[in-house]
Amino acid sequence: MNSGGQSSLARFFIRIDKMIEAFAIVLIITMVLIVFTQVMTRKLFNFVFFWSEEVTLLCLTWFSFIGIAIGFREKLHLGMDVLENLASKTVLTILDRVIDVVTFGFGLYMIVYGTQFTLLMSESTLPATKLPNSIQYVVVPFTGVLCCIYATLQFLGKNTQRYTEIDDEIKEHDA
Repeated sequence: MNSGGQSSLARFFIRIDKMIEAFAIVLIITMVLIVFTQVMTRKLFNFVFFWSEEVTLLCLTWFSFIGIAIGFREKLHLGMDVLENLASKTVLTILDRVIDVVTFGFGLYMIVYGTQFTLLMSESTLPATKLPNSIQYVVVPFTGVLCCIYATLQFLGKNTQRYTEIDDEIKEHDA
C-alpha cells in the first residue's frame, strides 16, 4: 500500500502496522543482546543474570506471535502455486475468500481462548522477574485481533501487503 491517494483510515492503520513492526524489531534486537550478554558473562565471568532466560523467552514468544499476524497480512501463508496454473480465476478467488474466512476463524479462536488463558494465568507470577504470568500470553488475543482485521480487509478486497518487493524477487529468481 502506498501513501498516495489513501484515506486517513488507511494511513492510520499503516502507522499502527509500522509501530507493530518496530516493536517486533525491538523484541528481536533485545533478545539477541540478552543472549549475547548471557553467553559472554557466563564464559568470561562464570555468571549469568537470573532474569535473562525468562526475558529472552518472553521476547521470543511475543516476536513469534506478532510474526504470525504480519505473515497473514503479507499473505505469506502456505499456498499451492500449481493451482494458479490449473484453476480458473473464479476458483482462485473463491479459494482466497475461504482462506480469509478460515484466517478470521483462527483469529477469533486466538481472541477467545487466548483471553481465557491470559486471565487464568494472571494470578501467578514468573519466577525470575516476578511479572504476572499473563504477560507471556496476552500476545495471543492481540495477534487474534490483528488476524481478524487483516482477514476482514482481505475478504473485502483490500490489499494488506506492504512488501511486494519480496514477491518480485522470488518471481525474478524463478524465471
